[in-house]
Amino acid sequence: MKREAIRVCILRVGGTNCDAETKRAFDDLGVKAEIIHFNELLRGRKQLADYDLLVFPGGFSFGDYVRAGAIWAKWFIAKLGKNLEEFMDQEKPILGICNGFQILVEAGILPGFEGISKYPEAALATNVPPGYNCRWVYVKNENRGKCVFTSKIPEKSVLRIPVAHSEGRFVFPKEREKNLLERLLENDQLVLRYCHKNGEPAEGEYPANPNGSFYDIAGICNSTGTVLGLMPHPERAYYGWQLPDWTRLKKVPNYADGKLIFESVIDYLTRKF
Repeated sequence: MKREAIRVCILRVGGTNCDAETKRAFDDLGVKAEIIHFNELLRGRKQLADYDLLVFPGGFSFGDYVRAGAIWAKWFIAKLGKNLEEFMDQEKPILGICNGFQILVEAGILPGFEGISKYPEAALATNVPPGYNCRWVYVKNENRGKCVFTSKIPEKSVLRIPVAHSEGRFVFPKEREKNLLERLLENDQLVLRYCHKNGEPAEGEYPANPNGSFYDIAGICNSTGTVLGLMPHPERAYYGWQLPDWTRLKKVPNYADGKLIFESVIDYLTRKF
């Protein structure tokens, strides 16, 4: 598939944000990205099947009432669950950024050890220490090659990307924590871990790990590698001028680390379809 033929659906509802920045990133890569309100799908004005990539952007959908991402996740599965399963069966990729990651977990799509789960298998809980945390962090690519969103990122590479959330602490049920982590690692579903600048694990240390996530988990993929959820915002680290210290750099790069995530999935689509 040629890049100009790739269609990206960036969904929005009340409370979402960063959809425009996400669209701009895809536009820069020469694909056709559209920001679509969820109601357009519900009313049949737009069809999910017409798109090659689905994106749940960041924000606070429906005010994060109940739990972050819970309302939209349940609504989506209830109304368009079959459409979503068909989309995934075709190995079309899905990206969930920040609130989007929360939605994918609440919907049972991630970790997705055996497809879409009826109940959430993990959670993105309140930050520890509590409160809204907006800062630039370092994350290491721990994926060995399964995830289609990191194919252009060498394993163990360190990326610099910002986070901005209040509920980003990834946790498994305490009684199954060890077994589920082993399963995540064995299946090559661990994608990004918070780390120090030199690549050493954050080991839960704040602020390198900004939310207290179990095993420093910042992003995971499903069992096929076509669905990625991550708390950091790659669309906010796409251009070099978005870097927090760009004015102090002797030479500002054209692009920043977040571009690699977008490039990887577009490369996958051009080769796969």
